[in-house]
Amino acid sequence: MKASRFTIVSLGLLAALVCGSRPATPASEPVRFTDVTSAAGIHFTHNAGRSGKKWLPETMGPGCAFFDADGDGWLDILLINGKNLASRGKPATAALYRNNHDGTFTDITRGSGLDIEIYGIGVTIGDYDNDGRDDVYITALGGDHLFHNEGGGHFKDVTRASGIANSAFASSAAWLDYDRDGKLDLFVANYVQWSPEKDLWCSLDGATKSYCTPESYKGTSSKLYRNLGGGKFEDVTEPAGLADPSSKSLGVAVLDYNSDGWPDLFVANDTQPNKLYRNLKNGRFQDEGLMAGVAFGEDGVARGAMGVDAADYDRSGREHLIVGNFTNQMLALYHNEGNGLFVDEAPRSPIGRASLLSLTFGLFFFDYDLDGYPDIFAANGHIEEQISRVQPKIRYDELPLLFHNTTHGKFEPVPAFTRTMVARGAAYGDFDRDGDLDVLIATNNGPAFLYRNDGGNSNHWLQLRLVGVKSNRDGIGAVVRVTSAGGTQTQTVHSGSSYCSASDLALTFGLGRDPVASSIEIEWPSGARQSMRDLKADQRVEIRESP
Repeated sequence: MKASRFTIVSLGLLAALVCGSRPATPASEPVRFTDVTSAAGIHFTHNAGRSGKKWLPETMGPGCAFFDADGDGWLDILLINGKNLASRGKPATAALYRNNHDGTFTDITRGSGLDIEIYGIGVTIGDYDNDGRDDVYITALGGDHLFHNEGGGHFKDVTRASGIANSAFASSAAWLDYDRDGKLDLFVANYVQWSPEKDLWCSLDGATKSYCTPESYKGTSSKLYRNLGGGKFEDVTEPAGLADPSSKSLGVAVLDYNSDGWPDLFVANDTQPNKLYRNLKNGRFQDEGLMAGVAFGEDGVARGAMGVDAADYDRSGREHLIVGNFTNQMLALYHNEGNGLFVDEAPRSPIGRASLLSLTFGLFFFDYDLDGYPDIFAANGHIEEQISRVQPKIRYDELPLLFHNTTHGKFEPVPAFTRTMVARGAAYGDFDRDGDLDVLIATNNGPAFLYRNDGGNSNHWLQLRLVGVKSNRDGIGAVVRVTSAGGTQTQTVHSGSSYCSASDLALTFGLGRDPVASSIEIEWPSGARQSMRDLKADQRVEIRESP
């Protein structure tokens, strides 16, 4: 595997090479998110397959991803696409854009192997065969697809050979090593039982058809596929205790909420109780969502949950949850109390007030200003074009929201975005390699947007990419603690999160004004531990697991 232009570090070896980042912006300059979509050469419009029939799937996609498709060390972009559902038309495929290393991208979809017509919805990225190249899993109406990365930006559809056969209405997905055997397993969130033949008639005004809400349809179980090695998977949903035909799942976050070293699952359900599956360490999971306080809203009613993410936003050493919900329900910010319980802080914070009228799909924690405290981004957009006719305060197209972490577990809204959109998937990554995190947004039946972070790198930073040896190659599940003069931060390498999207698997730590990380400690999924001291800031470092 190439070093991905990261400084390579193994046990006992320190690296202090700054890897070509542009000079930091002066501290007095505020952080801005600049729309560089057109200038970057991104020209994509999502096809929701609309034909006037108001079919439910038309409202759901798409997702997007930042990942290194060709192994050159720069983040490329993958945009998921739908297709015509009820009529024939111009073929539509996903779009793969190669990073040109100068702020622009080239469309390399044709001939990539990803250029097949499917009704794609979401995407997750992970190296399932540990060959050093990240593979692509696309959830789709009528059957998901697993694409093996052949190298050089080329992919092969290996779905049938893999044994994965999820033909449900899938949404988000995540790679995780739930049994800690060094191979990535796959969790797929499935939504509702829908087909053109079973489509129902719903209406906002009693006269014209509108999109039905999920209450109108029966749920369906999500899926867990265990990686057997050799490119083969088996469906272990039932024996793992994850079979639940009442669920209507749209988002999944992998986290270790009880800090026992084993990955747990939070599944966001739309109008059904959310699930918090504790890993029992024996191949099985147990739902503790109700006891933990994350299954329902404060009123005891299941909310319309979409996207989700997990992070230690207050330096407590515990992973907390953020969940995107329907309009008039606000975001949920579940603080992990450390005793098996979560408390929703949103109703008592500016987050609740600012997000009350938004319908949030993609969202995530990320440290946009690199001050060492994770902030929150939320991508918003309604499902019904005519919603303002019956609810004048609600818009179809909505503003993205950005919340700055002011430390001590408090967040304040920041007016960083001015363009309204019907957003769905969202991901983050440092596409221009300047140290700060940029944002990619996919919209329903509309264009994608690439926002460059300008000014975030006025603070110091470290980007760490983990390479497992005994553990899975991506280091998914590894816990990293970085200590500098300003304190200790904890992050976990994780797949999934947001909505139907995949962010960069490298970890970005903001160090504020600290020029050195005094210590870095890593707990690998294999159980191995590594540490290093006095690592200079403002560099990208690749850390290989000690064999």
